[in-house]
Amino acid sequence: MSLKFTILGCGSSMGVPRPDGYFGKCNPNNLKNYRTRCSAILQTKTDSILIDTSPDLRTQLIKNKINNIDKVLYSHMHADQTHGINDLRVFYIKKRKPIKIYADKITKKHLNNTFSYCFKKSNKEYPAILKMNLIKDKFLIKNGTKNINVRSIKVEHGKVNSLCYIFDKKLAYISDVSKIYKKDYKFFKNLKYLVIDCLWYKNHPSHLNLEQSLELIKIFSPKKAVLTNLHSELDYEILKKKLPKNVIPAYDGLNLYF
Repeated sequence: MSLKFTILGCGSSMGVPRPDGYFGKCNPNNLKNYRTRCSAILQTKTDSILIDTSPDLRTQLIKNKINNIDKVLYSHMHADQTHGINDLRVFYIKKRKPIKIYADKITKKHLNNTFSYCFKKSNKEYPAILKMNLIKDKFLIKNGTKNINVRSIKVEHGKVNSLCYIFDKKLAYISDVSKIYKKDYKFFKNLKYLVIDCLWYKNHPSHLNLEQSLELIKIFSPKKAVLTNLHSELDYEILKKKLPKNVIPAYDGLNLYF
């Protein structure tokens, strides 16, 4: 059985359309231009591993018929990656045990402070629904009777750090990044899939633009690259026509198998 990786949301921090209905340069008649905030999920034979809790998480899970979450990996502390955390409560109710959360030290501290009710028991009616764990550089997740190697790699995301996750040396997911350290380039070579940040055409202090994304894709040479964290400036069809054959824009619900 192949591993299934689903891009639940591929939109930038306000999504497309924005809450005020603004589509920017995106054609509203193309369903692939409807983008919720960034989140993704890896489904193995036994486990469902969520990456980030987008503010749109509830809608994403329902749309993709995902009814189980075993672990959550966080990339960083920003609102568009964390503010859907309360939607994990239902999985505690189903399992009657806290969902395991993994984050770096800064994100761990932020989550504990901002969403303390999720991690601390207040009374019998409101138990802790999540269990915090410090992320490791290398760890394993279950795939039936086998294990999958996962590597977390620190990258720059403007003034904060973000984590990239590489699964089984085949798929890298890096939704928020402005710089990858050259010492880590070796981990990104010869992947089957590279899912990478591409905010818009012009420069941005916290994200890669199209030119920068394509430059890294050329260096890393994945079999296929997928551009995510797409702003309302990037219409799906217009962007697609600008890309090399091995690069595609993401869309909500895109499935990748490896």
